[in-house]
Amino acid sequence: MSHQSDLIASDIEAYLQQHEHKSLLRLITCGSVDDGKSTLIGRLLYDAKMLYEDQLATMASDSRKWGTQGGDIDFALLVDGLAAEREQGITIDVAYRFFSTERRKFIVADTPGHEQYTRNMVTGASTADVAIILVDARRGVLTQTRRHSFLASLIGIRKVVLAINKMDLKDFSESVFNTICEEYRGFADQIGLEEITAIPLSALKGDNMLQPSAHTPWYRGPTLMGFLETVEVDATRAQQNPLRLSVQWVNRPDLDFRGFAGTIASGSIQPGDRIRVQPSGKESTVARVVTADGDLDQAVAGQSVTLTLADEIDISRGDVISTADNPAEVADQFEATLVWMSEEPMYPGRRYLLKIGTRTVNATVTAPKYRVNVNTMAHLAAKQLEMNDIGEVNLSLDSAIAFDPYTVNRETGGFILIDRLSNDTVGAGMLRFALRRAHNIHLQAVDVDKAARAVQKGQRPAVVWMTGLSGAGKSTIANLVEKKLHGMGRHTYLLDGDNVRHGLNRDLGFTEADRVENIRRVGEVAKLMVDAGLIVITAFISPFRAERQMARSLMADDEFIEVYVDTPLEVAEQRDVKGLYKKARRGELRNFTGIDSPYEAPEQPELRVSTTTTSPEAAADQVIARLRELGLIG
Repeated sequence: MSHQSDLIASDIEAYLQQHEHKSLLRLITCGSVDDGKSTLIGRLLYDAKMLYEDQLATMASDSRKWGTQGGDIDFALLVDGLAAEREQGITIDVAYRFFSTERRKFIVADTPGHEQYTRNMVTGASTADVAIILVDARRGVLTQTRRHSFLASLIGIRKVVLAINKMDLKDFSESVFNTICEEYRGFADQIGLEEITAIPLSALKGDNMLQPSAHTPWYRGPTLMGFLETVEVDATRAQQNPLRLSVQWVNRPDLDFRGFAGTIASGSIQPGDRIRVQPSGKESTVARVVTADGDLDQAVAGQSVTLTLADEIDISRGDVISTADNPAEVADQFEATLVWMSEEPMYPGRRYLLKIGTRTVNATVTAPKYRVNVNTMAHLAAKQLEMNDIGEVNLSLDSAIAFDPYTVNRETGGFILIDRLSNDTVGAGMLRFALRRAHNIHLQAVDVDKAARAVQKGQRPAVVWMTGLSGAGKSTIANLVEKKLHGMGRHTYLLDGDNVRHGLNRDLGFTEADRVENIRRVGEVAKLMVDAGLIVITAFISPFRAERQMARSLMADDEFIEVYVDTPLEVAEQRDVKGLYKKARRGELRNFTGIDSPYEAPEQPELRVSTTTTSPEAAADQVIARLRELGLIG
């Protein structure tokens, strides 16, 4: 197999056109450490004569020479993404390699084999058509073999190559090959993998890579490259599915040309087709399918197009355009499989950003129904998810989205979770189905709203959110603020941390997960009280910025006033009115803020009060003065 073509010399334009229209196969290589994954990729690249020519020429002068079948060269030196990551001091989540043959183009996702890099494997597998699962013939099916196979199945990869490598070190034994195949297929049946092609290999020597090996006369199956060049790619599946186009861009309405641009995730579209815009449900007819090269009579999955419609309807970025007779589902609550990718655990109740297609919404994750032990497939109880954990969870979104179950359409069923503060991707997931309550529970319209209640009370409702260490003086200042507001005839309510834990939150402890839930509940209660037209004062440590930001996001832009009661730890500890710091120092109180649990100070509060230089009475006056400045009170 040579990458060169006679057309290169005789008709370069014909060659380029032929190359452009080759099918593309995306694959991922998986395996335990030292199974030979990097060697296998290096062999593919070398035999394809595409990449690393400079490296090969340099290495040819080394004492390790390339033989006719590769000799003893260390292919891993060419392609080991993890080694490159360590040497360059950068993070390489997935290393992608490209090569081509006369029949097909290939993109290989190369991810580290270590268990701690499970998240990298998920990233690489999310777009793959085929997974090559490497097994060392000397060691057989290992825990990591099962782990990677389960993840491939979970993500929806249907075709698997069981590459039993290093057969030369087991004298190309047919019985060794058959034993490993039997054990693997038994496990594959448990996780629903059916299309498995087992190939005996020596990636280092080249056996059964390009040509059938003389060392395995008992094997009648394809070579690895023969399989990769001929396996049917599921590209037609995307075209056979109903139309799904996630709107990425809408041109300005003041222009004569009004179009809606995006990449077609599945299906096809042509002028005259009836479409539905979701989640709004509005319908229209396609007038034109526009591209940079002119209008098309038809566009299919994978193409980027701009649609113009026969009707003026409201469409925004993130909306999904579907066929009118087979639209996507619409919901705001789901059951989903979630792969956690962050070093910070997933805390139930914490708000994240969920990105699906081109749409981004706020999402809250409930406590996991269970997490999966990928080594044994057991379902284990869990209150949170740690890095690389896989769990089944419920998701609640702040607005409805259009979606398809992941098993039907990866593009409209796969999502990522993003930390609201750091903007880091912390999780990747697959929507399974909408919860029934997403369809059965609807907001009830009411005639008396927040504005009417506020007018009746003659005030602007808001939340004065006091945060700071235990002993900072939050409760004392909050009590004084409410007294002053009450004396001014304002309608108020004080939510104090200790008081709330005697009732609403009596079931919660002080773990980080419980603290997240504590503030989530308080935020929701405060929201209801603001809706009732009240000025709400809260006094909670609320140690995490993410939860304070969550509470802020529940209110209108000018309804959340964060007051940082700033007291150094040593001062708060000296006060120790409740004796809590002494208990924490003795180890009698776990997860105590400032001692063995962090406090994340506000970065841009509406007001900062220093209780080392200001009395509680003066601090309360500062709060009242700030409320006046913001126009909340006269």
